Parts: sequence; C-alpha cells; structure tokens
Amino acid sequence: MGLLCAATAPATAEGLRRLETGTDSRGWEAVGRLDLGGTGFCTAALIAPDLILTAAHCLREREGGALVPIDRMEFRAGWRNGRAAAYRHIRRAAAHPDYLWSPEEDASRVRYDIALLELDQPIRLPSLKPYETGQTPERGAEVGVVSYARDRSEAASLQDFCHVLSRQSGMLVMSCDVDFGSSGAPVFTLRPDGVAEIVSVVAAKAEMGGQKVALGSDLDGVIPVLKSALSDAEFHRRPTGGLPQMTDEPKASTGAKFLRP
Repeated sequence: MGLLCAATAPATAEGLRRLETGTDSRGWEAVGRLDLGGTGFCTAALIAPDLILTAAHCLREREGGALVPIDRMEFRAGWRNGRAAAYRHIRRAAAHPDYLWSPEEDASRVRYDIALLELDQPIRLPSLKPYETGQTPERGAEVGVVSYARDRSEAASLQDFCHVLSRQSGMLVMSCDVDFGSSGAPVFTLRPDGVAEIVSVVAAKAEMGGQKVALGSDLDGVIPVLKSALSDAEFHRRPTGGLPQMTDEPKASTGAKFLRP
C-alpha cells in the first residue's frame, strides 16, 4: 500500500503523480516553490507559520557559490498552474552551521545540506498547516516525497511510495525520483494516527550501482541547531557574505555519483 494517496492525480513519471487540482493538492499546500530571483528554484516546506525548511545549497548560486540575495527569494506556498495559496518574501536564512559549500558534492556535505528560512510574515491559513518533523526512518522504511522539478515546475508532484535503501554518514539514501528543482523537497512518513511528518530533506540525486537514488539530510537533532543559527545576530540582517562554516570534515565515500537536484 502506498504511503500517501493522491489517486486522482495524473501520473507524470513512474511513481510520480502531478498535483494538478485543488483536490489533488489537499494536505500538500504547505509545500511550495522557493524562487531564487531568476537563478532557479528549489522546493521548500512550511514547518511553522513563519519558517520553511529547504536545502542549504539553495541559498547559493549554482555557478560560483555566491549567496542569492535574500530580497530576491520568494516562497510560493502550494504553487500550482500560475497561482500560489500564499506568497511570502524571506526575512532571514540560516544554513546548518557545519554546511560547507563546494562545487563538488560528497556525503559529508549532503549530511548538513539543510537550511531554515524565516518568512517576512507568518502564513496563517486553514489550508496551510505547517508540517511536524519526526525521527529519521530506518532502512527499508516506506517514505513519500512532494517536489517541484525542472520539467514539472508549475505544479508539485507526489511520489507516495519509495523506500529508504540505507542510512549512512548522517544521510538517507532513498529510491525516490528527484530532479533539478527538487532540492529541499520534504520527505514524509505517515504516523500511526495518519498524520504526515517530515523526516528528511532532499539534498542531491545520485547513481549507485546503476540505480538512480535520492540523498536526504538526516533531521535528528537538526531543527534546534537551525533555530539557534537563525536567532544568531549574524542572521538578523540580509546576508552579504558567506554563511558560517564551523567544521571541515573529511570526505566520506558512499560509492555514489552526486548531482544536486
């Protein structure tokens, strides 16, 4: 049985269902497209009325790694066919303090490739309920992903059935279908009470043993760290320099060929 159902949504690729209508999108409106001032977009999800979760590398331009000016970012909650349920600019942003940007990806960077952004105004709409975060799932667990991507930028797509293939070096390797633009997409599990909660954030796509996989950051203990970084005085202004880089861990090999989605 699939983790998350959207039976009326048309399939766009194997395992993917496009959330084309209001009925399809019900419950997923708090996932949105994070527009990056004309340089591209990522996926993000609301975890509090004024906070969204995404990937840390989304805060930087793909070429050269310069920070995207924060006043050029806009969160479009529930973006679908040219309209959003809510539009918000970004007040401040913080990547995980241990995240190190590099044009080359590796496991140690995926582990910390997560960021928290504060909206300029809270979103308080009945249809846009923030998601709770949960514990990182074990190997073999069933998960689902809601994401945008370059060939499906005008409506989110739901993959309600993929699996955790392994946990390693603080990240998840999953069988989920992601592509460019899916960075920051929330990975969900379903609690016994039927509530979907975010357990990871898509950081990269890769190939392992000839199989396409998605790599996600481990959320265990991460949200308090991100909230602390966000409250730091350095992040009260719009960023003009580099994000803090506190550690430089040795690279960990997973046998994966990395591509940031």
